[in-house]
Amino acid sequence: MKHIWLYLSNQDIQTERSQCLQEGRDISQLQAEFDRVVTLDLEDPKNQPDAHALLDATIALPIRQDYRYTEPSDLEGIRAQRPADRPLLPQRDWDEATLLDRVHGAWIGRCAGCLLGKPVEGWRRERLRGLLEAIGRWPLQGYIRYRDVPDAIAAQYNMDAKAAWADLVDGMPEDDDTNYTVTGLAVMKRYGGRFTPQDVATFWMSEIPILHTCTAERVAYRNFCVQVEPPASATFRNPYREWIGAQIRADFWGYAAAGKPERAAEMAWRDACISHVKNGIYGAMWASAMIAAAFVTDDRRLILEAGLGEIPARSRLSEAIRQVMEWHASGINYDEAVDRVHALWDETRAHDWCHTISNAMIVAIGLLYGEGDFGAAICRAVQACFDTDCNGATVGSIMGAALGASALPAEWTEVLRDTLHTGVAGYHTVRIRDLAHATVDAIRRLY
Repeated sequence: MKHIWLYLSNQDIQTERSQCLQEGRDISQLQAEFDRVVTLDLEDPKNQPDAHALLDATIALPIRQDYRYTEPSDLEGIRAQRPADRPLLPQRDWDEATLLDRVHGAWIGRCAGCLLGKPVEGWRRERLRGLLEAIGRWPLQGYIRYRDVPDAIAAQYNMDAKAAWADLVDGMPEDDDTNYTVTGLAVMKRYGGRFTPQDVATFWMSEIPILHTCTAERVAYRNFCVQVEPPASATFRNPYREWIGAQIRADFWGYAAAGKPERAAEMAWRDACISHVKNGIYGAMWASAMIAAAFVTDDRRLILEAGLGEIPARSRLSEAIRQVMEWHASGINYDEAVDRVHALWDETRAHDWCHTISNAMIVAIGLLYGEGDFGAAICRAVQACFDTDCNGATVGSIMGAALGASALPAEWTEVLRDTLHTGVAGYHTVRIRDLAHATVDAIRRLY
C-alpha cells in the first residue's frame, strides 16, 4: 500500500529546515543536502530513504552557542526555567453546581469556538475579510451561515456547501480539536490521574485510527508502530515537532485540574511529550494552565500570566506572548496587533500557519481584545485567521470556564444542540452535558 500521507514530502523538508533554524541548530554542514533532497520526487518510494537520512542527521545537530533561548523538553528542565515570580491565584471556592456550570461552559465554549472557525479553516485573511465585507459582516460577529450568503458571493469566495457552516450542522461535527479533548477524558477514565506518556500512546493506537491524526500526531503514531517509544517518538523524523497539535490536545487537562495550573501543565506535558518538543510542548502547558486558572479568575492578564508561569521564561513562546501583552497594554489596537503577527509569521507557509507560536499569539489577542465578552473573544481569534478552528476553540474553552455555561449567550450555544460527534471509539455521538458530568467525576477522583 502506498499512502502518501505516511510519506515525507518536499514541503516536509522545507519545514525541517525552518524548524532547525528556529530552534537554533547549526545547519551549515547540511545546506547542500537540504538543497538536493528538496528537489527529489519524494512521492517515489525509492527517494524516501534520502529524506529519512537527512532528518536523522538534522536532529543530531548541536544548538548554536550564540542562541539566546533556553528551551528544554523534559519536565524537570522546564520547571527549572519557569519565571521566579509566578502569579498567585484565588483559592477554589465553588460549590458542586458552580463547578459543573464552569466545566460545562468550558466544553460548550470549546465547541462553539471550534465551530465558528471550522468552515473557514485554511482561509487566508484577504479571502475571509472579502467574504465578510461582501455580506456586511465585517468585523466578524456571530456564526457565518451558508444560506444567508447570496449564491454569487458564495461562488466568488468558493464557499464549500458541505463545510460545517452553522446552519448546516447537526450539533458539533467531528473535528480533531474536539476529538483530542474527548481523548483526554477517555485517557483519564481508563488510566486515572497518574497516566503515563506510554498510556496515551497506547490509547491512541487502540482507539483512534491513524488517518484521523495529522502532522506531528501522525508521525508519532507511525513511530509507536515501529517501536519508537516516547519521548523519542517526538523527535524521530518529525518536522512538525513544534506545530500546534499538542496545544489543541491540552484543554481537558485544564478542565481536570480546575484551579490548579501547575497540575494541569504537568498532565499536558505527559500528553504532549509523545509528539512534540520545546515550544510545541510549552503551548500545551500554557493553554492547559490558562484554562485551569480561568476556573478561579476572569482576569484575562492573570490568566495569561498563569499560563506563562508554567513554561520557560527564556523561550520563544514566552517572549511572543509577552510581546502581545505589551501591545495591548500600550494601546495598540486589535487590527494593528493582528497585522504585527502576520508580519512576523507568513500565513501562506504551512510551517508558519500551523506553528504553536503564531497561533498562541492569536489566542492571546483573542483573550485580551475580546474584553471579557465570550462572542467578541472567539470572533477576534477567528477573524485573525491562521488556524481558525484551533484558536477559536482554545479561546472558547478559557472564556467558557471563566464565565460558566449559564452565562453563555444562546446565539452561540443553541446551534450545538447539546451534541458532539467525534472519531473516538465509544464517543461517536455524545451529549455535551454528559461530558461535563464525566469531567466533574474525573476532577473528584483527581483531588
